[in-house]
Amino acid sequence: MSSADIAFISTCRQILDNGSWVRDERVRPHWEDGEIAYTKKCFGVVNRYDLSKEFPLLTLRPIGFKSCVDEILWIWQKKSNNIHDLGSHIWDAWADESGSIGKAYGYQMGVKHKYREGEFDMVDRVLYDLKNNPCSRRIMTNIYNFADLHEMALYPCAYSMTFNVTDGKLCAILNQRSQDMLAANAWNVAQYAALVLMFAQVSGLEPGELVHVIADAHIYDRHIPIVEELIGREAYPAPRVELDKSITNFYDFTPDSFTVTDYRHGEKIGKFPVAI
Repeated sequence: MSSADIAFISTCRQILDNGSWVRDERVRPHWEDGEIAYTKKCFGVVNRYDLSKEFPLLTLRPIGFKSCVDEILWIWQKKSNNIHDLGSHIWDAWADESGSIGKAYGYQMGVKHKYREGEFDMVDRVLYDLKNNPCSRRIMTNIYNFADLHEMALYPCAYSMTFNVTDGKLCAILNQRSQDMLAANAWNVAQYAALVLMFAQVSGLEPGELVHVIADAHIYDRHIPIVEELIGREAYPAPRVELDKSITNFYDFTPDSFTVTDYRHGEKIGKFPVAI
């Protein structure tokens, strides 16, 4: 059983057994048929993954790892807010006719800010500090820009990363305001773990710990039977995930820079409804 399986099962069990129902009719998400999408949730969930020991990829069902990496590079490397720059279709429901999701995610990553050392966007500032100021306690990003929220198709869910170098290892905290456990949890864990691996490699560091802090971890009402079946499945050891060691520039990474081997997993769960 991988660390991703352990955290996923534990969090889902906690929600299902001890969580609080949100049945207020003022909730925003709805199903495609117009019905309100209610949730069962837990507040303030924290999961930790030691990337020096294994890569946290869920084995209860297959996770499209290269699509995970493609999305994180769309945000952090391409700094794009247009779905035409993305290989998957996960953002289609929030895009306008031109493909834009507004001033969200990648757009915020590309905005430059003034520092004593010059102008940097958030990504380049992190990369600069990891090489030049690795003892800093100020290496972080935050894309929850209140001034631009009205121009975002969706407020950022995973909105902040804090990086910290400890004993030559790159550790990070991912802050997430909201987490759809079935649709997004395993995906987010895999892609931000991949980001830590990439940042560590180009900064001459080893990967350390990824801490995932979720304010509102929830399971949608129509997902509960699927989650119950999923967490009862057999799990397998974590696969081996390797990064092309020849790459020294973050902007040279592609989804193909990762190799996944020995990935045993359960069956696909089939198409399930997604709340919008």
